[in-house]
Amino acid sequence: MVINEAIILAGGLGTRLRSVVPDLPKCMAPVNDTPFLSYVINHLQKQGIKHFIFSLGYKSEAIVAFIEKDFPHLLFKTCIEDEPLGTGGAIKKALCMAKEKSVLVTNGDTLFKVDVTLLAGFHALSGAECTLSLKPMKNFDRYGVVEVDTDHLVKSFLEKQHYEYGLINGGVYAIHKHRFLEENLPEKFSFEKDYMEQYYRKRRIMGVVQDEYFIDIGIPEDYARAQSELR
Repeated sequence: MVINEAIILAGGLGTRLRSVVPDLPKCMAPVNDTPFLSYVINHLQKQGIKHFIFSLGYKSEAIVAFIEKDFPHLLFKTCIEDEPLGTGGAIKKALCMAKEKSVLVTNGDTLFKVDVTLLAGFHALSGAECTLSLKPMKNFDRYGVVEVDTDHLVKSFLEKQHYEYGLINGGVYAIHKHRFLEENLPEKFSFEKDYMEQYYRKRRIMGVVQDEYFIDIGIPEDYARAQSELR
């Protein structure tokens, strides 16, 4: 199976970046004079994504203007939140606009250079409702840990604390559109807390490990690191 449609969540306020990037959505924070979102779009295009749905909220018009200017041939739709719906609500609303059976979902302020073909193949063969891309990390405390069993089924989500080693949720998902929309989920909810952590025991929620480049620019230290690592 091939996944060629992606939802990019880009509605965040970016409050933790305000000290270095005032008055911009997080995904528009400049990295070497280029909005970070550009790196995300370019990677997904190289991975075969042809159709994009941008889930937008805060200053959506700035994001749309950037896409139209810098990616004039991009096939995209926008899904605008009139009020914050949480990550789950944003995904649910955007999925209603998707055409494909399985859709990639990622964040506009995170670049995880996953192999989309590998993720899509695993997702299809496993019959998963949702497949997480997991990134191995060492000596960290900013993220919680995801544990999987020998069949790659998610078996637990561990809280944020210091870990010497663990698999983190890299924020790139393959989601089976119809199964997800058939769940009795509210209009506003957290994808992480109210869907994954509540449903993993009763649904096929899988995790596939990809030890690829990962950066989340949500805090000033990592935003500064992106300036030297991304070109």
